[in-house]
Amino acid sequence: MTALSVLDLVPVRSDQTTGDAVAASRSLAQVADELGYRRYWVAEHHNMPAVAATNPPVVIAMLASATSRIRVGSGGVMLPNHAPLVVAEQFALLEAAFPGRIDLGIGRAPGTDPLTRYVLRGGSAESADEAVSKFPEYVEDIRTLMSTDGVELQVGPRRQPLRATPAATSVAEMWLLGSSDYSARLAAEKGLPYVFAHHFSGEGTGVALDLYRSSYRPSPEHPEPRTFLTVNAVVAETEEEARRQALPNVQQMIALRTGAPLHPQRLVEEAEAVEMTPDQRSVGHAMSGRWIVGSAEQARARIEELAQEYGVDEVMVHPVAGAHDGTDPTTSPNRETTLRLLAG
Repeated sequence: MTALSVLDLVPVRSDQTTGDAVAASRSLAQVADELGYRRYWVAEHHNMPAVAATNPPVVIAMLASATSRIRVGSGGVMLPNHAPLVVAEQFALLEAAFPGRIDLGIGRAPGTDPLTRYVLRGGSAESADEAVSKFPEYVEDIRTLMSTDGVELQVGPRRQPLRATPAATSVAEMWLLGSSDYSARLAAEKGLPYVFAHHFSGEGTGVALDLYRSSYRPSPEHPEPRTFLTVNAVVAETEEEARRQALPNVQQMIALRTGAPLHPQRLVEEAEAVEMTPDQRSVGHAMSGRWIVGSAEQARARIEELAQEYGVDEVMVHPVAGAHDGTDPTTSPNRETTLRLLAG
């Protein structure tokens, strides 16, 4: 059977505060841990009214301390937003605190709008652009700085050691993430594990994974290519109920794709009361057609089909089920149900 993992953006609903959303994700991670899911990754997005996952290392520390077995990581840290040494320090410390349980997934996209990206890089557009162009170099910097030996740098007439943490005994596992073939090529070149954002793009997955595998250069840590698949999922007792629960996220993604104003994620009943135009319905239908939406039997069968189609032994599900009116704001029972029904 295909191994299952979880991707979480820490969504914020219209009935929630940020604290409520974080509490709901903590409970969701504990459910995933209890059910035997392999890993639990959190995203990095900024200045979005429906997403509380702005700082993956902070969320990872919270979730790792609230669970006991599951691997916890980033899906991903958007590297152009950060200095490589800071990222290396954060994940070296997380690995020291939770040895053998930390994944560092790295992406090249900013994960935000141009203005927020500008502020993240200290008010310098040139700095932000340079960070993107230096992405391969920054990836290698983090890899070296997190190693147990660190690195030595020549500073004038003397050499100075530099490492992310004083006495590491293990290293967080690094993954490259992408929604085009750029990161597939880079991951293959550097001998790193790679994940294609199928849940976001839905197109080009097979081409990217084939490119990664065919051009892979073995590394000491990873003699063979490693990859898996991500997919949006809503699973309920019936297909009809699953489609109801998917509607709030469908509307959120329509707004994102069409440039409409963003808002906290609607409750199911709020989403059902929205009058959608034919164009919006068409966009929503095309997007959700690539998701896993249905009963447990339908969803499990579709996951196995995807795993076989793309040759992976793991599928990471992004549970996007909306909540009903009257739900405790500190919980996300429909997202938890998606995980429980998938796990059987």
